[in-house]
Amino acid sequence: MPRYTLILGNKSYSSWSLRGWLIAKLAGIAFEEEVIFLRKPDTRSRILAHSPAGQVPALIEDGEAIWDSLAIGEHLAERYPDRGLWPADPRARSRARSVVAEMHSGFRALRMALPMDLRRRYPDHPLSPEVAEDIARIEAIWRDCRARHGLDGAFLFGAPTIADAFYAPVVTRFRSFEVTLAADSEAYCTTIMDWSPMRQWLAEAAEESETIAFF
Repeated sequence: MPRYTLILGNKSYSSWSLRGWLIAKLAGIAFEEEVIFLRKPDTRSRILAHSPAGQVPALIEDGEAIWDSLAIGEHLAERYPDRGLWPADPRARSRARSVVAEMHSGFRALRMALPMDLRRRYPDHPLSPEVAEDIARIEAIWRDCRARHGLDGAFLFGAPTIADAFYAPVVTRFRSFEVTLAADSEAYCTTIMDWSPMRQWLAEAAEESETIAFF
């Protein structure tokens, strides 16, 4: 079996790291972790020692780096096709790839205004029209995936997939900023927060000593 190490940022704050970590858990691989705290003088140099992009996460497989959470997902899905990282049905798989790509490249207003922060709550945080539009779009994605492909389980495509790993950090943002959502969206958020690997990540994030002030 290959030897894996996953390079991560702070578990309290690094949304991209959370995605890569959940994908590795979905793949069922054994891996070591190296957590590099963000916003430190040596952060970039330490990450660059593992990833030429200078960003986390990076998966080191037998000494070779795979960086970017989407690339990690595609690599592990290709290497372990029987692990269900993408839906088995071709139409569902195409939809899953589309909504993952949309999250990967979009929702800038939400990302900037509602950073992932597992250590604090921000009640009554103002939402710009652009952020509200992003939230509405995310709820529509969840509703569409569940209606088309997710009726045989509680996740977007029934069983957990890369799509859930990509939207999990958004769930934490909605909880941290106490965003009001429709009942079906709240139910999906509960599914993600109760997901066993997500509970593990949250518990380990709570043990971190480093904090970042966003506001």
